[in-house]
Amino acid sequence: MATVRQVQVTFDCAQPRRVARFWCEVLGYVPAPPPEGFSTWDDAEASLPATERDAWSACSDPTGAGPRLYFQRVPEGKVVKNRVHLDVRAGTGLVGAERLAALEAERDRLVALGATCVRVMVADEENESCIVMQDVEGNEFCLD
Repeated sequence: MATVRQVQVTFDCAQPRRVARFWCEVLGYVPAPPPEGFSTWDDAEASLPATERDAWSACSDPTGAGPRLYFQRVPEGKVVKNRVHLDVRAGTGLVGAERLAALEAERDRLVALGATCVRVMVADEENESCIVMQDVEGNEFCLD
């Protein structure tokens, strides 16, 4: 049986470069380098017909620890809740009020980047605190 060594998470979206920039800011990731022969993505995109521009984008963890994120343009808009979502671990190692304060601080940073806060789920006997959010195109993710 083969061993999986890498995982890529793929997002369907309307504006791949915009969504990739958002996730780079959220996670500290870096964008993929422009294609060979181009010094910037703007130069590369300008060389394409208008219908082929902003067709995809990608970013990766500069440490190599996290999965690569790939964003592909699709014609249809998002209609229902994601079946898979990212959990952004902002409160790791913290408990109680300290954890919730860390999550709320990260929520505020992400809202400034264009995210939307959907709801705050405060800890109970079975679950830790979590904040449900959406990225710049409405894809759900959790801060936990």
